[in-house]
This record gives sequence, C-alpha cells and structure tokens, in this order.
Amino acid sequence: MKKVMPIFGTRPEAIKMAPIVQALQADDRFECLVTVTGQHREMLDQVNELFGIVPDHDLNIIQSRQTLNMVLARTVDGLDSVLERVQPDAVIVQGDTTTSTAAALASFNCGIPVAHVEAGLRSFDLHSPFPEEANRKITSQVSSLHLAPTSVARDNLLRESVAAETVYVTGNTVIDALLEVVGLRVPFSDNRLQALTQSVADGRRLLVVTTHRRENQGEAMRGVGRAVARLARENPQLDVVLPVHKNPVVREAVLPALEGLVNVLVTEPLAYGEFTHLLALSTVVLTDSGGVQEEAPGLGKPVLVMRENTERPEAVTAGTVRLIGTDEERIYREVTTLLRDQNAYDAMAQAVNPYGDGQAAARTVSAVAELLGVGTRLPQFRDGLGEGPGTSPCT
Repeated sequence: MKKVMPIFGTRPEAIKMAPIVQALQADDRFECLVTVTGQHREMLDQVNELFGIVPDHDLNIIQSRQTLNMVLARTVDGLDSVLERVQPDAVIVQGDTTTSTAAALASFNCGIPVAHVEAGLRSFDLHSPFPEEANRKITSQVSSLHLAPTSVARDNLLRESVAAETVYVTGNTVIDALLEVVGLRVPFSDNRLQALTQSVADGRRLLVVTTHRRENQGEAMRGVGRAVARLARENPQLDVVLPVHKNPVVREAVLPALEGLVNVLVTEPLAYGEFTHLLALSTVVLTDSGGVQEEAPGLGKPVLVMRENTERPEAVTAGTVRLIGTDEERIYREVTTLLRDQNAYDAMAQAVNPYGDGQAAARTVSAVAELLGVGTRLPQFRDGLGEGPGTSPCT
C-alpha cells in the first residue's frame, strides 16, 4: 500500500478534502494518513465530525490572534518531524491557505511529491485575495501534480509553463461534498434559524451574508454593514442572516450598523451541514468568500461577490456570480435589483454551474495512483470553458 498524507487545517480545506479522504480510505491501494494543522480549530473539527474523519496526526497550532508568519512557521516546524517519522509516498494539499503552502514547502524540502488540489486559480493580483493569490502561486512551484478544478485553471497553469503532463482537470471536490451533505438537511442548532425554514416556506425572502476577507477589513467592511442594514430597514419582508466570522476585527467592523434590526439575525459561524442548509433556503447570497462562490451556484442561488476580482471567474462567465466590489451604494443597489426584478433574478439563478459533477474525488485519487505507479487516470472533467477542447458545462 502507498502511504498518502492529506494535510489540511481550515474549514474550507476540510470540506474540499473530505471526499478525497473518503475515496482514499475506500481504496485498498492506499494507506490514508490524515494530518491536520488546526489553523482553524472548532470549525475544522465540525467538518471532520460531519464526514466521519478522524485525523491520524494533529499539530494543533491554533493561537489567539496569530499572524500569518506564526501559522507558517508553526506548521512547517510541526510537519517536519511528522514527515520524517511517517515517510509518506505523497502529500496532498488543497487550495490557497497558509496551511497548504506551508505543508507543500515542508514536503518538498523532505523530497516528498506534492499533489495540489484546486490548483491553477488566479486573480492576477498578488495582493487580492491576500495572502491566497501568493499562496497558490508558491504552492504551484513545488507541486508534482496539479489538480485543476476547471479548464480555465488548467490554462492558467499552462501559461505559467507548468508541464502539461502534470496538470489534470478534476472538477471541484466542493461539489462532491455539497451533493453529499445538502440532501441531509442538517437541522439547525439555533432555534432562530429553525424558525426561518417556515418563514421561507411562507414566502419571505432570505439574504445570506458572509464577509471576512483581510483586504476588506476596515472601512470597506463597515460599509458592508451599513449597506446590509439599509437593505434590512427598507425591505421588511426580507430576513438577513450573517454567520459572523470569529475574527474580532471582522466583528468590530460589520456588527455595529446591524444592532437593533429585528430582521437581521447574527449567528456564530455555522457548521458546514447547517450552512449548506442555510444556502439551500436563501434567495440571494452576498459574500467575499471563495468557496461560497462555488457552492451557492450549485444550488441555483445568485451570488454577489464583494471583491474587485476573483480567482474563480468561471461562474462569472456563466452568469451565476457577479463581482460588485465593496462600495456601499453598489452593494445596496445590486441586492435590491435581485430582490425586485424577477427577470434579473432568474437570469442568475438559472445559469449553469461550471464547477463539477460530483466525481472530482474519484478523478483526484486516480491521478495520485498514476503519480505513484499503481493506476491510471480517469478521463478529465470537461467543462467547455477553457481554451482546449471540451463539452458543455456540467450542472
């Protein structure tokens, strides 16, 4: 058996790695050695519990108000002894977090091949999203296998002169995870959220808001709070749910404007199962998150992204996601249009989701098997969006 070590540390990584871990554990060619850093702690543990994942190694690096450099240093230091002791045949990292980049660097320095899941996303602005754009580019430099979620991501890598034979289009494992979990309709632990289920059934609209991006912190995020407050005041038949990020800087910026509004519900971060349930109930999603840009279109929900650029342009091209920036007035105007103009709403809600077909984990494992000489790759995911040949996007 080949020893394969998936390494992840945040909730978004855990969600997208979970289908891969499950596929590896079900494959008798591999010994799957799950390693977590704990860059997120509570939210990471919630996802692992939902998917039945028990880590083999846990670095538990979390500290209050730790800097990016602290996360990087503690992860590399913690992994050094684990990698030396376990000697995995390959390491799998996901996406653009400090954990993924630190794990890739630590593995590379130990001579261990790195497979990068969700490779090739680019915003082409090194400082936005920060530090994610830099993290992805750094990870690409030390990876042996580049698992691109879409043909657009593949083309980005090829333009950077990444060897074509090391790039493979899988689809995005977030769709695998979403399809598994959304059907569970995980009940809300917060009774206020549970009551919204009936409110939506009775015809009330629901705006789901998430915001946490470092580049939006400060005045931009205060403007988000003011825009959301205005929407709530002027639309009494609208409910707003904001699962607020744990970062105190985020809370200090966005929450003051929302105090006292009866149709605004602020909650702690939701477990993944509950969050997918909330997305399924939503009318419109307002976010600066990366993963939500992929998840909500999979449920037919229009997504307004509070960023000036995105490393996930596929859904923008398809029409289900729109970049609107952080201008307070524009946020108000764009959400209002979707709430009041049915044609505008339908144009986004009915657009095609280009991110996957639920088989990304199987393709990922097949590519790792080929890398390690114990199998061959499955046919690539074909979304029809890139410069190479393809078919119509999968829904």
